[in-house]
Amino acid sequence: MSFLQRFLERVLRTTPGRMPRTSFEDLTQDELDAHLQVGRYGDFALTDAVRPSVDLEVIPREGYRRDVYRDPESGNTMPVLAASVSAERLFEVFMDLLEPLGDEVDVVMESSHDSEPGAHEDLYREHIDSVILRSTLYDYEDLLLNDGCTGIAALNPEGPMEVQFDEHKLLFVYAHDLEPFEAILRSHGLRRDDTIRFLSEAEHLHSTDDEYKQRFDELRYRLGIDV
Repeated sequence: MSFLQRFLERVLRTTPGRMPRTSFEDLTQDELDAHLQVGRYGDFALTDAVRPSVDLEVIPREGYRRDVYRDPESGNTMPVLAASVSAERLFEVFMDLLEPLGDEVDVVMESSHDSEPGAHEDLYREHIDSVILRSTLYDYEDLLLNDGCTGIAALNPEGPMEVQFDEHKLLFVYAHDLEPFEAILRSHGLRRDDTIRFLSEAEHLHSTDDEYKQRFDELRYRLGIDV
């Protein structure tokens, strides 16, 4: 099934009570087709997972910013790096960011395949060898890059340190010491820009299909994660 068909048949399919009305519905079929087929904005290539708003409120581009995450319950804060990387280098950058986490990590797989808009399911696996994790993820690079309902995160089990590859295909790092991770981003040519906005911060569309859901379940099984 083509990328365009996945959007038209799965993401834009109207289900009462599930999908809120969007500006995409005001387009003619030709206008919608043309917008969804645009996979590059300047030097930035999108994966098949997501497309920006019709009015391009946020134009995707490379860069990263520093931020602070505040836990809504405890009020505790954690420094954050958030990065947007062009599709041809995205997986490589993600894999490099896993290095500072150590030899053993906890893993969280994130799925919104069967969830309401804005929600997702988290599936956990504790204590997996980092080499095994990385080797397994290479076999599922296409899923991680191009399924708009799949995300994954790896955590250092001994301290608050996490690398997340979310379903918008953005990279997030949570750690008290961000310097090792920031050095990796810089080594890939990414520049810090604390004014950068990300595709997820405006209206956008996700793409998925049943084949990706099956691949997600395969990866879950390979990682030893129970439902």
